[in-house]
Amino acid sequence: MPAADVRPGRAGSAAEVVAVGDIVGAHALRGWVRVRPHHMPAPSLAVGRMVLLEQDGVRREARVTHAAPHGRGLVLLGLEGLGDRTAAEALRGAVVLVRRADLPALDDDEYWYDEVVGFDVETLDGVVVGRVAGVMYNGLHDVLEVRAGDRELLIPVVADVVRAIDRAARRVRIDPLPGLLD
Repeated sequence: MPAADVRPGRAGSAAEVVAVGDIVGAHALRGWVRVRPHHMPAPSLAVGRMVLLEQDGVRREARVTHAAPHGRGLVLLGLEGLGDRTAAEALRGAVVLVRRADLPALDDDEYWYDEVVGFDVETLDGVVVGRVAGVMYNGLHDVLEVRAGDRELLIPVVADVVRAIDRAARRVRIDPLPGLLD
């Protein structure tokens, strides 16, 4: 299973929206913002897409007018109605959300991050390891953050380890590498 089989989202997000990135600052003078997407590439941050910006519990809608990779895992976004650096800087810390209905369709073996949060994790022989508390991207592949009692385990989402993600059973089946669960 390739690393891209789990797509970004945020645990606890409302079912109708998915968090796809965080605004980390302004860029230049024309009002563009630097966004750290929750996963690269960021197909949900495309020109013409309507996004929601959530900051301090308030959401506002904006259309993406410019989107381009910006190095160090960032994306530059131009947003309709955002015309200067001061306005862009005021958005630092805002979360970028996309309506789930507006996202690209998933393949059968792909999942949104927020879908797998709460799934049980068990080995191929049925031993329960813990429960998915979150998912992150480490630059190479996705990683399941699994709570096992008072421990946190990091399970890489790679074909040799994650063997199946079963939506119906709300379960992730793994074949742990030696030392992974120690």
